[in-house]
Amino acid sequence: MTRDRDCFDCLVVGGGPGGYHAAIRAAQLGLRVGVVEREHLGGICLNWGCIPTKALLRAAELRHQLGEAAEFGFEIGEIRIDFEKLVERSRKIAQRLERGVAHLLKKNGVEVIAGHARLEGAGVLRVTEDAGERVLEAPHIVLATGARARALPGVEPDAERIWTYREAMLPTSLPRSLLVVGSGAIGIEFASFYRDLGADVTVIEVAPRILPVEDAEISALARRAFERRGIAIHTGATLGAVERVASGVTAQVKRADGELAHFRAERLILAVGITGNVEDLGLDTTAVRVEGGHVAVDAWCGTAEPGIHAIGDLAGPPHLAHKANHEGILVAERIAGHAGGHPLDATHIPGCTYSRPQVASVGWTEEAARAAGRELRVGRFPLQGNGKAIAIGDTQGLVKTIFDAATGELLGAHLIGPEVTEMIQGFAIARSLEATEAELLATVFPHPTVSEAMHESVLDAFGRAIHI
Repeated sequence: MTRDRDCFDCLVVGGGPGGYHAAIRAAQLGLRVGVVEREHLGGICLNWGCIPTKALLRAAELRHQLGEAAEFGFEIGEIRIDFEKLVERSRKIAQRLERGVAHLLKKNGVEVIAGHARLEGAGVLRVTEDAGERVLEAPHIVLATGARARALPGVEPDAERIWTYREAMLPTSLPRSLLVVGSGAIGIEFASFYRDLGADVTVIEVAPRILPVEDAEISALARRAFERRGIAIHTGATLGAVERVASGVTAQVKRADGELAHFRAERLILAVGITGNVEDLGLDTTAVRVEGGHVAVDAWCGTAEPGIHAIGDLAGPPHLAHKANHEGILVAERIAGHAGGHPLDATHIPGCTYSRPQVASVGWTEEAARAAGRELRVGRFPLQGNGKAIAIGDTQGLVKTIFDAATGELLGAHLIGPEVTEMIQGFAIARSLEATEAELLATVFPHPTVSEAMHESVLDAFGRAIHI
């Protein structure tokens, strides 16, 4: 059964971070807005990614801190892990936030339609609901369907021995050994989590180094930190045949030197990137183009079909929730006719990896800046010289800043260490405000904080560091 057509000013397909931000902002600006979501409001980030993984990582961090309690004068007996409760807590947090998104949409007058949406040309969506079908019309449609884990030929996830991030978040027990394929943020976070809980972890990465999008110096420091924790890392390594066996999996790996090695583990986690959810959207009924598994967009998130926009992971990297949030608001304001604003500059988007130690960055890497022909001033400050880091017993880290030698422009900042994912916003603000060394040198940082290392790094770039 198909109902009569419903007309909206704006329709959003997908209720993840980008989608619900777009919907709420458009509603705030007076538009009649509908969101079509086929599964969970909040999307992958809230339900299976950003938020619940941080709950798990917090648990792993506590496990690590309990193991070091003696250094602080505490005597603690045997530490036992209630794995079921640990996972249950992360799920409860996700459910709470999903309810929160539903409340915000309702509060702002956004209609939520539960079902699968398919384009029927520009401006028309056919939604398959439990009760039948519904046809919706709007002059503006925002596609925010996100992305999913990429598989490798012959290594398809089976939810039992070969996991994606989703299965890795819902284990019924702690595997004794893990093989993690891919060392981007997702792979490294799971490697860190499971290692802190006691699993033997091996990471396989085809690139020459782990965390390949990060600055090479930070990547090298991260590798040393993870290896000191007992995580085995093989870079420049190619995954070959994977076999499911009674005890888990065996994997053939070609090392960087060409030698073949064989690994055995109870579970294998595939973390080799993501691909956009472009299938079964009816894109073929429009002029929308798909390139490299993502919808092609312009600087304002517009597609080749007037009136159809694409945001977030669907529209390509960087695959970050905060990038999707920003794009959602950007698109909503353009749809509502708000003048001004600027296209999103990807070099202003901070990236974070919530492992132990944490890694965070914004802007250009040193390698990219030099390749662009820039003359640089580079500052470094190790956390070994930071009083707060010494006090909390976590001096493993570095703050690195990169400036244009001629203009003083802050080109990039790269951090590794405790809570650097909370500190990177300072450099992100500086990039957005086009701050130079003059403003950063004159900024007063509170003492004692780990953030003082940010100031010392800037001072070091200009030969003025105090504590090194």
